Amino acid sequence: MFVYKIFRTEEWQALQADGATLGAPIDRSDGFIHFSTADQAPETAAKHFLGEGDLWIAAVDADALGDALKWEPSRGGALFPHLYRPLMLEDVVWAWPLPFEDGIHKFPADMT
Repeated sequence: MFVYKIFRTEEWQALQADGATLGAPIDRSDGFIHFSTADQAPETAAKHFLGEGDLWIAAVDADALGDALKWEPSRGGALFPHLYRPLMLEDVVWAWPLPFEDGIHKFPADMT
């Protein structure tokens, strides 16, 4: 199973340059890196990135994150994946641009 992280371009470029990240300012403030499932990602994009088109979506193998990935209640009590360690570039299986067109983010057709 994949979990997904939405990055602003400068955050994605920093991960590529540094090889690791503690996430966006909200991640660092909360003490963990916020991820979403494939079903949760569109709502996450709409809620936290509305109107932003300079984004990337990265897929990470949840099993490869081991015990550092915790499933915790968030929006509406739904369980969301939270990573309690730096995200390493080598953890990313794939990443694609996430454009904002016609009022919505355009996700890759097959997020598996």
